[in-house]
Amino acid sequence: MSGPSDAVVPDLPSLPTLAPLLYPPVADPVAYLSEAELAASLQSAFQHHAPDEDIWLFAYGSLIWNPALPFAESVPARVNGYHRGLCMWSRHNRGTPERPGLVLALDHGGCCPGVGYRLPILDSAAHLAALWQREMSLGAYRPLWLRCTLADGRRVSALSFVIRRDSSAYAGQLDDQVVKHVLANARGHFGTTLEYVEKTVAALRAAGMPDRTLEALLLRCA
Repeated sequence: MSGPSDAVVPDLPSLPTLAPLLYPPVADPVAYLSEAELAASLQSAFQHHAPDEDIWLFAYGSLIWNPALPFAESVPARVNGYHRGLCMWSRHNRGTPERPGLVLALDHGGCCPGVGYRLPILDSAAHLAALWQREMSLGAYRPLWLRCTLADGRRVSALSFVIRRDSSAYAGQLDDQVVKHVLANARGHFGTTLEYVEKTVAALRAAGMPDRTLEALLLRCA
């Protein structure tokens, strides 16, 4: 009679090996644009904008809950051809170079609900300069005029900020393992990545345009 040691043990499938945690990402040292470079970028973005027309901005992230600009009008809006994604590394505002955080950006593909803000052209120069300092200091965004449909049916050309995929700030599509690590650890000058995502989720839901994808990511990874 065969004993326990003679029992045949079936081959079991090997467990998948988890991919290494690619964090922090390798990146060039942070290089901020100079005042002259910011001014040139701003001038270039507005070279074809009529000087007597108000300015529409399309907000999809922190500009929804912290616009910090004197808008004359705020309207739910949508753009096609771009989607909101947690795909931009933040090495100052929501993280550090050693523990970078993540922030939202517009990336190619899909569509994105957000908020359209109308900024009066009168006395707008100082406010636009402040906006450029806030959004364009790293040169990681490409300022683009997007076709934007407002909730009341109007169609406007709205300025927004689209991630440059050739920038070292571009994170692309991240594994949940990395996102979990970032949400648990990244903190920068303005707070944590987790707080940033939670505020954006709450603001979108309060505006009647919940982002189910972002909410699901927060539920899985927070």
